[in-house]
Amino acid sequence: MNNTLRKKERELSKMSPFEIKNELIKLAKKDAQKATGQFLNAGRGNPDWIATIPRQAFFLLGQWALEESSRTFTAEPGIAGMPQSEGAMERLKHFLMVNSTQPGAMMLHDAIVYCVDTLGIEPDSLAYEWAEGIIGDEYPTPVRMLEHSEEIIRAYMAKEMGDNAPGFGREYDLFATEGGTAAMCYIFDSLQVNHLVNHHDKIALMTPIFTPYLEIPGLDRYEFDVVNIEANEMDENGLHVWQYPDSELDKLRDPAVKLLCLVNPSNPPSYKLSKKCMDRIVEIVKNDNPNLMIVTDDVYGTFATDFRSLMYELPENTLCVYSFSKYFGATGWRLAVVALAKDNIYNRLIAGLPEIQRKDLYHRYRSLTPNPDAIPFIDRLVADSRAVALNHTAGLSTPQQIQMTMFALFCLVDKDDVYKKAMQDMIHARLDALWDSAGFTLVPDKDRVGYYSEIDIMVWGKKFYGDEFCKWLADHYEPLDIVLRLAKETSVVLLNGSGFAGPDWSVRASLANLTKEDYVEIGKALHQILEAYHQEFIESEKEK
Repeated sequence: MNNTLRKKERELSKMSPFEIKNELIKLAKKDAQKATGQFLNAGRGNPDWIATIPRQAFFLLGQWALEESSRTFTAEPGIAGMPQSEGAMERLKHFLMVNSTQPGAMMLHDAIVYCVDTLGIEPDSLAYEWAEGIIGDEYPTPVRMLEHSEEIIRAYMAKEMGDNAPGFGREYDLFATEGGTAAMCYIFDSLQVNHLVNHHDKIALMTPIFTPYLEIPGLDRYEFDVVNIEANEMDENGLHVWQYPDSELDKLRDPAVKLLCLVNPSNPPSYKLSKKCMDRIVEIVKNDNPNLMIVTDDVYGTFATDFRSLMYELPENTLCVYSFSKYFGATGWRLAVVALAKDNIYNRLIAGLPEIQRKDLYHRYRSLTPNPDAIPFIDRLVADSRAVALNHTAGLSTPQQIQMTMFALFCLVDKDDVYKKAMQDMIHARLDALWDSAGFTLVPDKDRVGYYSEIDIMVWGKKFYGDEFCKWLADHYEPLDIVLRLAKETSVVLLNGSGFAGPDWSVRASLANLTKEDYVEIGKALHQILEAYHQEFIESEKEK
């Protein structure tokens, strides 16, 4: 490779992989047009499926809610009143009986039974919240989350994030947000404005990790001192297991590390935290760093078997972010929640701040209540999300919250986890197709989830062609070259794993957005590029 091209690739590698992706797409589309080939973009994790039944329930519920509004009054042109609470459940049941053959009717029936019988929600209150919420005729009240929506999502979280935690686990407060990305921004902002993490404080990231977690701490606003906890554990065959050795986790014993951020299951390796690693973190927090604040992003937890979040292992320490976007094919809906146990260290740490900082926070939140010191951290999150002054109009839109509850109830009434098994089977089949066609060996692993796959080219280059080849490759090419070459020569878009703080020569493929047959072609393309490097290596050896 010439020096000019290497310099250009080094410059590109400083960018976010999601920005590099745009350049890769241009190259791949240009090649596809020239060769009349197929453009295959496995760079972004937007799923190619949608969950239909909870959407059918949502739209059918909306029809009933319009009827409810018209009961109050109607006028021309197309004006109606607002839903009324008294007798709302009986009217909803009658509507479902009349429309029993309509898509979504059965799910709504089962959802009502679950909410009333299992969660103990008052029927008219539930129906009224659904009618008013889906119509969107009132500001969200409470601003943090609608009352029954919170109860339902709390039960869903216990099932999916807590592996059916008994009695729905400990009590949690939930904050509904505009997707997981908004939740991330709100959390980092509130941690800082509440003096829980300050400039140059030490935070830890469990890497590889979703790129924004790498980029946000370095912004001028934060300037945190970042410690990477690397998933660099290898098995006896020299293959990545994408778990964290004790020596890495033990970095958390330092009480100067104030905050830990992780994505679990990981992005991009897509492995859930092993029980061994989970137990180690719990032991470290309890014995050495009891005030460690933890933010766990568990968006892919529903694709794992027997998943249990750190929010249930270390409830006092852990803020959990969960997004509905991937599992239900709902990235456009922007649906997520932040979950925090009522009894938590965030409130205690705020109460223990120096007087000058407590005075600062008193003035920040004094417009909300006569006693600002008593505002829990999660309610500060809500207020901060609207610059405090607009707290009274905060909250996720109510139609979004009702769609969120329909997604949750769809899984809560799915006693046999039919949907979950279908999702898991689909991504596993795609993962197998990718690795098999590339000629790589996928060793069975109960902690592998498979929504993404991170492939370390150096690991497989060493296994196929030896150490000398790997040394030659690193000497002659930049790590970014492989994703550029894939795009230019095969019209395949993958992201560079280095952009996620993964191994320099790794690539990240999403298993969510193409067909099984497409992943066969991507695997072949990977093998083709690796073989091309090897042929070049052979030619260079002959010239010596």
